[in-house]
Amino acid sequence: MTKTPSTSHRSSEPSTSKPSGAPPAPVLSTRALGRATLDRQLLLRRSVGLSVEGAVTHLLGLQAQNVKPPYYALAARLEGFDPQDLSGLLAERALVRIVTMRSTIHLHTADDALTLRPLVQGARDRELHAFRKGLTGVDLAELASLARAAVEEEPRTMKQLREVLLPHWPDADPQSLAVAARCSLPLVQVTPRGLWGRSGQVALTTAEHWLGRPSEPVPAPDATVLRYLAAFGPASVKDMQTWAGLTRLREVFERLRPELRTFRDESGVELFDLPDAPRPDADIPAPVRFLPEYDNLLLSHADRSRVVPAEYKGRTWKGNFAYSVFLVDGFLAGVWRIEEGAGEAKGSAVLTIEPFGKLTGAQRHELTEEAERLLNGPLSEAATYDIRFGTVITR
Repeated sequence: MTKTPSTSHRSSEPSTSKPSGAPPAPVLSTRALGRATLDRQLLLRRSVGLSVEGAVTHLLGLQAQNVKPPYYALAARLEGFDPQDLSGLLAERALVRIVTMRSTIHLHTADDALTLRPLVQGARDRELHAFRKGLTGVDLAELASLARAAVEEEPRTMKQLREVLLPHWPDADPQSLAVAARCSLPLVQVTPRGLWGRSGQVALTTAEHWLGRPSEPVPAPDATVLRYLAAFGPASVKDMQTWAGLTRLREVFERLRPELRTFRDESGVELFDLPDAPRPDADIPAPVRFLPEYDNLLLSHADRSRVVPAEYKGRTWKGNFAYSVFLVDGFLAGVWRIEEGAGEAKGSAVLTIEPFGKLTGAQRHELTEEAERLLNGPLSEAATYDIRFGTVITR
């Protein structure tokens, strides 16, 4: 072609009793839950007019372990997405890459980096506890002070940070020292890392130093619960705890209960939602979408059956490696990859689609059209390309 033309994780959380005589909470089917979440995730239709910064704010950040996933995630969600818009916001420090939810790198707005990072500090403390054997005799307050001074003097790689800290505690485990610094401080990845079409190693400094303002005090989680429901709801307490890597959020939901609507899923688990949030009909059409590895849609609920069929649970991972995925009819349906040509083949690309099950002719056609859109768009520099249905997952 030429470029021109899960087994579901059912929650065991306890039910909260309702006042005597209260009507039972409505039941939302798995399809209805999926459609609601797709709508909140801007995946039922691409948003027109929503800015990159606005989308990142609404979505409460994007998974960003690798450089390209946030770009593909927004291309699936925003009409007319230009990767230079995201890249420019990173260069201007309006967006940053920082460890927040689930101890993973996320792309956040500057404001969210300074508030969400303190909110999930408890999870970082628990992560740090797992490295305690390698930190015997280490004064963590002194370590944080030394690490802050080092990375604010100049951005440092994790290797360089270990080299700064190890002389102070020569008997400690070097990797544990660097992890302790990452857990104790809000460290951001500085540019050019993360910029579109640029390369750069991971170098770190503090969010406060990079953004030129202090972190906010640890916020009450109430506002974040409401934002989570706006982006991922309807959801259970356990769902949000999975997304945030936090525990003991039941009391927050109970405090907010008068402001929220409640539902049940097909297994009877209580779900919370904003009263006026969109909950489309279960049968509304859902377009095919190509999503990157680690997309938020697949990692932000304890029960992922709303988008991951039980028979496909675990099929998008191999060890620690995650594959890019695609949706058909609103559900995970397979994996994909792009291979860019090199040498004499530079300027060409092959996009391979591996379905997990049988597709109809109409579904194959829709996938091909979406693949052509991707390859003809600004995320691809290929002048020529090929689209194939074949094998992506190496056995």
